[in-house]
Amino acid sequence: MTGRYYGEFEVGETIAHERSRTVSEADNQRFCDMTMNQQPLHLDAEFAADTQFGERIVNGLYTMSLAVALTVPETTDGTVVANLGYDNVEHPAPVFHGDTLNVESTVTSKRETSDGEHGIVEMHVEVFNQNDTLVCGFDRTVLSLKDE
Repeated sequence: MTGRYYGEFEVGETIAHERSRTVSEADNQRFCDMTMNQQPLHLDAEFAADTQFGERIVNGLYTMSLAVALTVPETTDGTVVANLGYDNVEHPAPVFHGDTLNVESTVTSKRETSDGEHGIVEMHVEVFNQNDTLVCGFDRTVLSLKDE
């Protein structure tokens, strides 16, 4: 599916993204390795067993990155000029290996750029696990192409 052009976004609409993803131990391990994040809470089962979570939790930056990726087909695939920012990131609940994540984006604002050739779209993204528990939320701002 092609992403949306600036004019196709409606302020107030919520987009329930079609794709979901079950997070594996390998996903978490690879992300931690690639980013050189050696936090034992993500990697050391013995260490994590003695925490309030009782087991390893998934790296929060992986959760956020995966959420953005899951939004792309219905929002910005082929229509984004740039991601301008991510703000107000929250992780209200942990993600565990085996959790399946679903994502919704709500368009909170949009405005044309001063040159009139592009538009800026702001979305609030929410990530839920298989139990509908909110595990991550953030605001995403994109510079979008206008349909010609």
